[in-house]
Amino acid sequence: MRIKRILAVLIAFPMLLTGCGSAAMSSQPDESIVAVTEPTTEPSTEPTTEATTEPTTEPPVKLDIDMTLEQKIYQLFIVTPEALVKTKGVQYAGDATKTALDARHVGGLVYFESNMRSISQTRDLLHNTQDLAMQDGGIGVFLAVDEEGGSVARCGRKLGAAPMDTMESYGSRNSHDEAVEVGQTLGRVLGMLGFNLDFAPVADVNLNANNELGDRIFSTSPDVVANMVDGVVTGIQENGTVAATLKHFPGMGAAGGDTHSDGKVVISRSLDQMRGAEFVPFQQGISAGADFVMVSHVTVTGAGDSLPSCLSPVVCTDLLRNELGFQGIIVTDSMQMQSITANYDSGEAAVKALQAGCDMILMPMDLDKAVAGVQEAVENGTLTEQRIDKSVKRILDEKKKLGILQHAEPAATEATESGE
Repeated sequence: MRIKRILAVLIAFPMLLTGCGSAAMSSQPDESIVAVTEPTTEPSTEPTTEATTEPTTEPPVKLDIDMTLEQKIYQLFIVTPEALVKTKGVQYAGDATKTALDARHVGGLVYFESNMRSISQTRDLLHNTQDLAMQDGGIGVFLAVDEEGGSVARCGRKLGAAPMDTMESYGSRNSHDEAVEVGQTLGRVLGMLGFNLDFAPVADVNLNANNELGDRIFSTSPDVVANMVDGVVTGIQENGTVAATLKHFPGMGAAGGDTHSDGKVVISRSLDQMRGAEFVPFQQGISAGADFVMVSHVTVTGAGDSLPSCLSPVVCTDLLRNELGFQGIIVTDSMQMQSITANYDSGEAAVKALQAGCDMILMPMDLDKAVAGVQEAVENGTLTEQRIDKSVKRILDEKKKLGILQHAEPAATEATESGE
């Protein structure tokens, strides 16, 4: 099998890498509403009220590290390096990165093709960034990338590694052993570079040929997707240095629109329908030990509200946290997609995501406004500091598990940041 050949080459030439990627995002708001009309004849068993909300009084959460409220809020965000240093195409981590992290010590950074020029440069960028984050007892950062393989292969295209087949191709063979090997390859090459968080695998089920994910989805069969997701998660997390992420809960495979460019994408599915299809791979991936789950921006009618999923307490708390039993880190999809930006500002979206039960916010359109919005919400009582602490506790526990919480070694630095 092709994946076995890739593994053999990796063993012989450990610097060979496979690819990473993320879908492109439109910057122009689109107020259109794209709905998938899939009526159900089932009796209605859906919730009719909005959301389980955080209780007004919560038990205190003990953190292993003393932190100010502002420091805790910054831990809730994963952003691009450009959002910190205000330089296009950051390819080195030096004084500017150190200054930016000292001022706004975010929980994680996510990287794209513009940050990668070569294998050695990418590795130096990531290792130096981590050293700078952890200098003087600082907290390490999640270093994230979309590394699915197949059609999402930005590192592969940029760094010249042999690409994998599409996930649809692997799903057609439905081999758990092959799925484990896919995950092992992803985890190994990302670990070599210095990444510790992979926004993969895709756990969606292909229920609508017009969905935005295409051959990134393993199969039309929930059981096949579940089998493959189980294997990929197991493989990615095998060495304990790279975390896997199930995406895009509660499932985007039935959607007919695109959350990157459409102002709203609605999926008309009952919860019973979703429990029998979309939830099956997510439940299996959770059982396999996935550390993260990414929640999408689609609105699902079964939730009984009109909110994007990442802002819905029904989706994030009632379904994902309580019904499916996920106890890891819930992260939003990119908050720069139009299904968010066309309807919410950065501060409002961040607060609503935390109220819904998310732990981390990915790529807010404006980090400063998002942080200010969360801080104001705590100060006026919309959010409690105990609620913030619950998410920070999960984040710190995951960083400790990955071995990136803290160290006292001096940082290695580069002289300058690089732009394109």
